[in-house]
Amino acid sequence: MSRRFRGEGQHKVDSKGRVSIPAFFRRVIEAADPNWTPGNPPELVIVYGDHRRNFLECYTMEAIEEVDAKIDALPRGSMQRKMLQRLFHGQSFPTSIDDTGRLVLPAKLRNKIELDGEAFFIAAGDTFQIWKPETYEAEELARTEDWLDDLPENFDPLEFLDGAPGA
Repeated sequence: MSRRFRGEGQHKVDSKGRVSIPAFFRRVIEAADPNWTPGNPPELVIVYGDHRRNFLECYTMEAIEEVDAKIDALPRGSMQRKMLQRLFHGQSFPTSIDDTGRLVLPAKLRNKIELDGEAFFIAAGDTFQIWKPETYEAEELARTEDWLDDLPENFDPLEFLDGAPGA
């Protein structure tokens, strides 16, 4: 059974890079960590990617294992495998959540997305993203507006589900 993140939240980031993860995200992280038991910290992997990414993508252990299996299925030495290994293995940060529900974001990751003061969390299915709130407002919401501008005025996004497998 797959676990899904839902919702969004904004939390303060302290000078040491500690930030609280939305409580409803924590339950998904715990449920999707096969090694987690009550009293132990649940683990996740933060992928910070290349220069085109202005956010951090956080994968549950189940989600990153699925990605790893797909990478492992590619031919060893292929350009695709090397690129994906660099992104998901080299440009990632394995971490855990402390007993107060906080995540420590190292300076390198905070600097990558120019994060200071506040972090914006948004669900993305089996992952969630961490953004600088102003960047999310400027980039992601503008992109959504562009998508909507290209659709008929009376378009219902639920129509996309009609073409989904299993619909």
